Amino acid sequence: MADELNDFNRKVIDEFRANDGVVTGAFAGAPMVLLTTTGAKTGKERVIPLVHTRDGDRVVVIASKGGAPAHPHWYLNVLAHPEVTVELPGDTFRARATALTEGAEHDRLYRAQADLMPNFDEYQAKTDRTIPVVVLERI
Repeated sequence: MADELNDFNRKVIDEFRANDGVVTGAFAGAPMVLLTTTGAKTGKERVIPLVHTRDGDRVVVIASKGGAPAHPHWYLNVLAHPEVTVELPGDTFRARATALTEGAEHDRLYRAQADLMPNFDEYQAKTDRTIPVVVLERI
């Protein structure tokens, strides 16, 4: 399963980089970002393709893992190492990741993503954990 996911992500990453952020398949038409994190345990750089929304100049991603009971590894990485690299079409920059797990800002930003992509409401309904919102601010 992990190998299949890695292969899937690698194809999305390659397609994103080759086509200035445009991808096909499951993410066709979705606003994509590539997030490079530093492994919490390994210290190795890891790249993950994610859908995102914008909040002014900030990029917002959701640590949903499809509603799984555990947080995604990339989220644990940003908790351990909040300086990340963000790749958007035509723009790559260093950013600081801030995790939000409660409060009005968390709820507002989660709602903004779920309004654009209703599957995020389904993800929250599938799990007992509060799905974190991660705000990425250029540094």
